[in-house]
Amino acid sequence: MTTPAEPAAPAPQHHPAVAEVLRHFSFDHLPEHLAAISKKVHDLAHEMAEKLDGPMLTTGLHKLLEAKDAFVRAAAHPQQK
Repeated sequence: MTTPAEPAAPAPQHHPAVAEVLRHFSFDHLPEHLAAISKKVHDLAHEMAEKLDGPMLTTGLHKLLEAKDAFVRAAAHPQQK
């Protein structure tokens, strides 16, 4: 006799401010070479959102978003050496 599978744990609910910032870490709209850079920051943002909470999380995510934007711009328009 088999027993029913235990239901999966519900996805964590983030504070609305955290959820709003996290949506800006998407990268599927970017060309592959820029998406590869953006994905690394996306993964870090989501990891931190799973481990941390509170106003400083939101602050950190905002700063990480600024850094992600700068990294993507740097890759999109490389400086000639």
